[in-house]
Amino acid sequence: MTAYLLRRLWQMLPTLLGVIILVFFLFNWVGGDPAYILAGKMSNAEQIANIRTQLGIDQPYYVQLGIFIKQIATMDFGSSWSTGESVSSIIKTRMGPSMTILIPLTLLETIIAIALALGIAFIRGSLTDRLIMVACTVGMSISILVYIIVGQYVLAYQWGLFPVQGWGDSLSENLFHFSILPILIALAVSIAPNLRLFRTFVLDEINQDYVRTARAKGLTERRIVWVHVLRNASIPIITYVMSNLPGLLIGAFLIERFFGIPGIGREVILAVERSDFPVIKAITVYVAIATMVFNLLTDLLYQAVDPRVQMK
Repeated sequence: MTAYLLRRLWQMLPTLLGVIILVFFLFNWVGGDPAYILAGKMSNAEQIANIRTQLGIDQPYYVQLGIFIKQIATMDFGSSWSTGESVSSIIKTRMGPSMTILIPLTLLETIIAIALALGIAFIRGSLTDRLIMVACTVGMSISILVYIIVGQYVLAYQWGLFPVQGWGDSLSENLFHFSILPILIALAVSIAPNLRLFRTFVLDEINQDYVRTARAKGLTERRIVWVHVLRNASIPIITYVMSNLPGLLIGAFLIERFFGIPGIGREVILAVERSDFPVIKAITVYVAIATMVFNLLTDLLYQAVDPRVQMK
């Protein structure tokens, strides 16, 4: 196990270096000259030259790349071009509201989708199964904007069950007051595709030979599904869930924007609108690192779920 972990960590280095080089050249070549963006329309050549000197972009590319690598190593990406706030402070303060929404959402949608998929396994091929799949298809066809607008208008504005927008300073207030409606709406959007996918994973396992052997031994259908089928179907489920976890770092763009949640998703949108490159680069690098880390954790979870998986 130790040798495997060391080898995987060593393999992350060239991958991370490739991401760093790609991000660096994309922002330096495709993104345009940031000095012109910061200087604005009413500027002269002297002002632009001063800005380029302050940002260090008048240096050769290899010097700028070295500065970028140093920023990643120290986790210090400087200050935001639009607000002047430290990039690390922006990410730190915006991450909390996003996690308040997305962690409960991820847990709820995963647990509910797995439970429903296993329940459907008992009635597979029936009329109820088909109606549920039709309902999922309809739900997936509706834009998230419709869910947000209807949820805010009916549940929040007309019925007054939840606040339309807002965010407080207390974790308990945010979790049990402001975040309930956003979580419910995001859950309504995500449960349909998750249920369809997890149902496929479960039904694939039900048709395997070991299930027929278990039935021949006299095991009940409930034990077969909830113990044996679930354990084997959990491998692709873990892959799907873990691959989506890095997305937690960039938040839920529309949810945060419409509900006025000061999360990282809304910050990303604002950074793109303002061409705030330091914020965008920092979040891009963080997501890349998180993706590699979660991929490693996925492999470790495989062995925890199924001891037959060998780390080689």
